[in-house]
Amino acid sequence: MKMHPSEIFKVLGVETRIKILELLKTKGPLGAKVIAEELGISPAAVSQHLKIMRQADLVKNERKGYYIPYSVDEKAMEKCCVMLVDVCKCGCVPNKVIIKHISKRNNLLELEEYQIELKAKLQEVEDRISALKRGKK
Repeated sequence: MKMHPSEIFKVLGVETRIKILELLKTKGPLGAKVIAEELGISPAAVSQHLKIMRQADLVKNERKGYYIPYSVDEKAMEKCCVMLVDVCKCGCVPNKVIIKHISKRNNLLELEEYQIELKAKLQEVEDRISALKRGKK
């Protein structure tokens, strides 16, 4: 499901969900019961948070019999990062973020798609520079 950035950030605006993401990121795929024990909250509460996070495509799950481990959806989190960078139009994106995006691209198609995105961003910057120069003359 494609959500508007404001909706995704609303989902991420709940501290418990951030804790769940951090837990999944550090410990790998976990079931709702284990997450609940780690965070000291009820499994029902964890299930509700996971449901919302799954709807936002932030986590994914794969049933293994009765056990349903949840994990961070890396591509979705990368898209969140890109959305946040897009929201911040001041140009303050550190090179480390760009390098991290490049290092996560594992195949030619992903790198070529990222190259297209970067070219579009570069064109935006060049257009903005031109507009500012015209405004100063």
